[in-house]
Amino acid sequence: MKKVIFYSMITLLLSANFACKNKPAGDAAETGAAQKTATMEGSEYTVDAAASKVLWEGAKPAGKHHGTINVSSGVIGVENGKVTSGKFTIDMNSINVLDLQGDEKLSLEAHLKGTAEGKEVDFFDVQKFPTASFVINKVTGLEGAEDANSLVYGNLTIKDVTKEISFKAMIDINGQMIHVTTPQFTINRTDWGIKYGSKTFFDNLKDKFIEDNMGISINLMAKQ
Repeated sequence: MKKVIFYSMITLLLSANFACKNKPAGDAAETGAAQKTATMEGSEYTVDAAASKVLWEGAKPAGKHHGTINVSSGVIGVENGKVTSGKFTIDMNSINVLDLQGDEKLSLEAHLKGTAEGKEVDFFDVQKFPTASFVINKVTGLEGAEDANSLVYGNLTIKDVTKEISFKAMIDINGQMIHVTTPQFTINRTDWGIKYGSKTFFDNLKDKFIEDNMGISINLMAKQ
């Protein structure tokens, strides 16, 4: 009996450790009700869509997937040498899976986009909601962090649901160029109504659930 209990405890510990490894990394973004967006004033920098990406990471007990989503357009406002406003649009039709190939890659991309028959509303339903967007509410300075010098607050809209989030960012203004990068942070996808495979909302999923938190990192280039 003692051996059975011992091996059961080991199994539980290994399972818990495995599950923790398969959670998206990064600090959780502060999330709340949508707020008033900043007025676009000062110098305007146009986002270079070809040089900008949103990176994503999703996880389930069996492993993780990651990829990119294209930025289609955007503008950043600068006053007195600091970013004070801005917005950018995300092309949800461009969801790309980087860790799979062939039919597996195409299958997951179709499921995430909602272009697979019968799976339209599981995730992002791009035929109904082809874009997402982020609009800056305010930017404050941040000290003491190696990977960031700013805190960015803004309204993130996905599938017509808008929430304010805040996250750390490294903002580099160099003449006529702006480079904005973020360490990976996480958002709870269910806050935007994306509940497929969530054990928060569905029972008896066992090891078939998908983590509510998804990892996000941003890489934006903008120029005058």
